[in-house]
Amino acid sequence: MRDTARPVPVWRLWSEFVTLFVACPVILAVFLPPSAMLPVLAGVSGLGAILLHRTPGFRWRDLLEGWNRISWVALAGFVVVTVAACLLIQLTVLPDRWFALFRMSGWAWLVVMLLYPLLSALPQEVVFRPLFFRRYQPILPGHQCAMLLNALIFSLAHLLYWNVIVAVMTFAGGLVFAWAYEVRRSFPFAVILHAVAGNILFTLGTGFLFFTGAVE
Repeated sequence: MRDTARPVPVWRLWSEFVTLFVACPVILAVFLPPSAMLPVLAGVSGLGAILLHRTPGFRWRDLLEGWNRISWVALAGFVVVTVAACLLIQLTVLPDRWFALFRMSGWAWLVVMLLYPLLSALPQEVVFRPLFFRRYQPILPGHQCAMLLNALIFSLAHLLYWNVIVAVMTFAGGLVFAWAYEVRRSFPFAVILHAVAGNILFTLGTGFLFFTGAVE
């Protein structure tokens, strides 16, 4: 059983935080080949889940709460803004990548639409929202600064793509996802927003940036 009474030492929280959220993204981006991306991300997700499970007071069933706090108006607005941003990027830097994944293979597009929410958005949200805000709350700055830091960390996690557009998009997305989790108190809302954003990107063709990290 977990020890829910004994707090985690601050030095240990700092070492975990720096290793997971700073060292791993930098090492992956600078020192490892692209083929190492999936194993490293899977390892970080697994380690993050273990650490979250061992966090005093955390219960997995808490992540199922918050469905009634989903703002469908905010979700619709997020979709509009995301589509508009993707259209702008497509027109300016990716004019030959419209619906690239779908044109390459309709089946591949369908698989991404179905699996991205479960295999990418969900584990990322577990690591970057509950783990970040729950386990490391004792070493985080004030509420608003913590949300900004969360967005920065989320953007840094995408350093391996070496692309300014990706950095800006993931920072903006990180802010929205952190707002859904911390302000709306809804983990399902954060996952839905993340999944919707990814599916829009990979449908329109902007997701090409997340395949290669560069505009050819």
